[in-house]
Amino acid sequence: MLEGDMMMTDSINDFFDSMLCLPDLRLVKSGLKTTNGHDDYLLFVNAGGGSIHPKDCQINFKGDSFFEGGEIIQTSEIIVDGGDYSFLYQSARYGNFCYKFSDLPCGDFLLDLHFAEIVYTNGPKEMRVFDVFVQDEKILSDFDVYAIVGANKPLQLLDVRIFVPDNGVVVVSFEGRSGTPMVSGISIRKAPKLPVTSQPIICNNCASVQEISSIKNRGQNAKFLAKYEKKIQELTAQCKAMSDECHEAWMSQKTTNDQLEELKMEFNNKLFQTENLELTVEMQMVKLRNVTQMYEHSQKKWNTTMVGLDEKVKVMKQEHLQLCLEAHDWADAAPDFNKMIIAVQTLVVQCNDLKSKYAEEMIKRKNLFNLLQEIKGNIRVFCRCRPLNRGEISSGYATVVNFEAAKDGELGLFTGGPTKKIFKFDRVYTMNDDQSDVYADASPLVISVLDGYNVCIFAYGQTGTGKTFTMEGTEQERGVNYRTLEELFKIAGGRKEMFNYDISVSVLEVYNEQIRDLLAIFPSSKKLEIKQALEGFHHVPGIVEAKVENIEEVWNVLKVGRNARAVGSTNLNEFSSRSHCMLCIMVRAVNLVTGESTQSKLWLVDLAGSERLAKTDAQGERLKEAQNINRSLSALGDVISALASKSSHVPYRNSKLTHLLQDSLGGDAKALMFVQISPSENDLSETLSSLNFASRVRGINLGPSRKQVDTSELMKLKMTIDKLRQECKTKDMSSRKLEDSIQSLESKVRGKEHMCRTLQEKNKELEAQVESKRELQFSSERQNMQLSEKVKELEHKLKEQEQSENLVQQKIKELNSKVKEHEFSELIAQQKVQDLSMKLRERHQFECLLEQKVKDLEEKLRKEELKSACMERIVNSAEKKFLSKDESNGEIDPRVLRSSNSINQPMEVPSSILLKAEETLQNAKIERESEDVEGNVAVGEKKVSILCETNRKRKIDQSKTLGRLSRTSKAAATQRFPKVGTTKSNSREQEQRKIIR
Repeated sequence: MLEGDMMMTDSINDFFDSMLCLPDLRLVKSGLKTTNGHDDYLLFVNAGGGSIHPKDCQINFKGDSFFEGGEIIQTSEIIVDGGDYSFLYQSARYGNFCYKFSDLPCGDFLLDLHFAEIVYTNGPKEMRVFDVFVQDEKILSDFDVYAIVGANKPLQLLDVRIFVPDNGVVVVSFEGRSGTPMVSGISIRKAPKLPVTSQPIICNNCASVQEISSIKNRGQNAKFLAKYEKKIQELTAQCKAMSDECHEAWMSQKTTNDQLEELKMEFNNKLFQTENLELTVEMQMVKLRNVTQMYEHSQKKWNTTMVGLDEKVKVMKQEHLQLCLEAHDWADAAPDFNKMIIAVQTLVVQCNDLKSKYAEEMIKRKNLFNLLQEIKGNIRVFCRCRPLNRGEISSGYATVVNFEAAKDGELGLFTGGPTKKIFKFDRVYTMNDDQSDVYADASPLVISVLDGYNVCIFAYGQTGTGKTFTMEGTEQERGVNYRTLEELFKIAGGRKEMFNYDISVSVLEVYNEQIRDLLAIFPSSKKLEIKQALEGFHHVPGIVEAKVENIEEVWNVLKVGRNARAVGSTNLNEFSSRSHCMLCIMVRAVNLVTGESTQSKLWLVDLAGSERLAKTDAQGERLKEAQNINRSLSALGDVISALASKSSHVPYRNSKLTHLLQDSLGGDAKALMFVQISPSENDLSETLSSLNFASRVRGINLGPSRKQVDTSELMKLKMTIDKLRQECKTKDMSSRKLEDSIQSLESKVRGKEHMCRTLQEKNKELEAQVESKRELQFSSERQNMQLSEKVKELEHKLKEQEQSENLVQQKIKELNSKVKEHEFSELIAQQKVQDLSMKLRERHQFECLLEQKVKDLEEKLRKEELKSACMERIVNSAEKKFLSKDESNGEIDPRVLRSSNSINQPMEVPSSILLKAEETLQNAKIERESEDVEGNVAVGEKKVSILCETNRKRKIDQSKTLGRLSRTSKAAATQRFPKVGTTKSNSREQEQRKIIR
């Protein structure tokens, strides 16, 4: 055993030594203590926390600073063995971060690190493993705090010797290996001077001499290196063995994967086959369903038609009987019609008398009922006790309440003595009484509200005794609030012929002596105050008054108010009401007969529970709420005591609660209080005080209540009286008109007698129709027989149709195969059509180009024709001019004429040559030649005209002028046809060659 323990301790020490990368480092499994306070600390950082200056201590803990990166985490759990400064380990910085200390003095210092695992308190190990570096030198490797000390326990790393260089900067960095690193504190203190050693250290691997630094003593590095070498050899052997095992596992996994893939392929094939089979089965099932549905549908159709025909026949028989009875009644009633008119008139007179008597009885009933309520007392007290809850039963608390005389209104309370204390109330409810029993006794006050009296119903008692349940209830068991409004609407509906009621609802709460409107969607910043109206009643200006028409709207309003109410949790009640909830119902009634108008209020108040601060252990906001609740309830007690003693001054204004209830607690109102108590002996003192308070309230006599008549309606009543007088006059006139109408009614009676005769004639016609209907009935029965035969035929046809459908399905399969072949041929045909369309498009484009070229050639031909026509016109005009000149010179010598003819003869040749040239030169720049010819002809004509004018002026010889004209004409001809020679020396072939050139 001792050897085993030694081995365990050696392995643990080796584990710790493997984490420490430097010698002379110490791990302390406890917190920082004052015994270490003699050290001279240069800097102490509270990582993740604030600056702390403990008394009687030289250590100054600075707040978290000098960090780069990371986040803060804190805990309130107790640190075990935290030393004298356990707060240091309740905060930490975690993540990838580092601390950079600057402005430090140069020299040797000791660095201490403080750790605690405050996150992974339930482990396991290796959830947070990290390395620590100081000045880029690793001092901790694979450091795991939980593996060393566990959770919520401190761990110190002491005596890390560092050297601060001249720049005064020290960097401590943390890097996570598994999870994120964490540190709780870092301290830097002055280091003692080390003695200088002369023995060098030789490395086992390289046999080099290692210098001993004065900064850090590395004397034990050889020991650590030997341990590490052994561990490396062991780890390499383990690595080889694991790699061999991995290779074998990989090969086996590969074979299993191949087998798996084959199985998957087989499985997929089987799935595919099953899916195909399921599809075929589903198709067959669908077909069967369709056939059955068709058959059932047709069968139902025929059944319905048969049933419809039977019903029609029955209806026709009943109509026939009714017509017969009506005809007999009309025949019997005709003689007694005058008697009926007289009877109706007498009934009208009796009805008017009954209405007047009913109004008198209603007034008497109201007076007697209100007198009865006033005799009983305006403030009545009902006591209700809740049953024991689960916590009280489990704690074993006994019941201190006795209900033996509950029917007589007496309640017994065991106060610890041999006798019990008796309390007398108007009504005492046992634990078995439900909500309907409670409201049955409170319902008479609802009628008082509708009659115009102010009423107040409020619940008082200790917290957790069921006040809110009594007043509000739940959806399954409605409380007094809901049942009261339901009764209001019910009675108002019954009186709608005599009265017109307008009902509106407001929901308030008094929270910390402040009035809050629970129906306001956007609460205003202004405080709600209580004001007194001119009529004398108190109201709160600015509150929301929701007008309600039915009980559903009432429930929605109550739901909104309940959700907005302040509720909190205490030691006595998990859902304790922290305010006084007040439901105000305003009823405005108008008597449609007398015109009297009343305006009354009904307060339904759920008071907050009275509680003792010692039991509730309230603190902060709950303490303030409890103080305000007790203050307002004590103010209510002061008002009750003042009313009981009939004091001249009643302190209504001491609280917002009593100030609001001033109209209802005064002498002109009716009040009812529910006192709620607990049966547990643990609440005996609170129950006793509540019952004493209720007894005082019951002894108060407020005097007779007063009806709240709306004085603003008196003037309206006077106006209505005047109107009624005028209406009396008009009624006298209308009575005369009624007499005239009676005479007209008599004439109508005579007409009705005539109608009776006509009805008798119609009766005879109807009898004839009935006989015809009987014949139709017989025919319909025959048709039914025929229809049944047709149904059988249709069933036979359905069977044949099923057989034909099977044949059709086979044909459909054949057609599907043909359709596929047809589709394939259509695809080929579509491809061919596309090719042909491409060819047609190309051919169409080519034709368009040819048409464009033809159009261009036609335009060119038109231009050439126009130009040739212009040329002919010009030549003809020139020849005419020459002829006119020859005629004018008729007295010239015949020799001159001959010479002129001989000169003019060659002009015929160029005209023929011109025509041939124009035919051969259509495509040889016709435009350019035509422009040149037009210019030359114009020049010749100008010259001829100039010569003629000069001959006239100068009177030159005719022979000279003709010679000149002949020369000019030749020149013009040569200019007009430059490539054409004379007729004397050249033949036509030479002329054509010249033209071609």
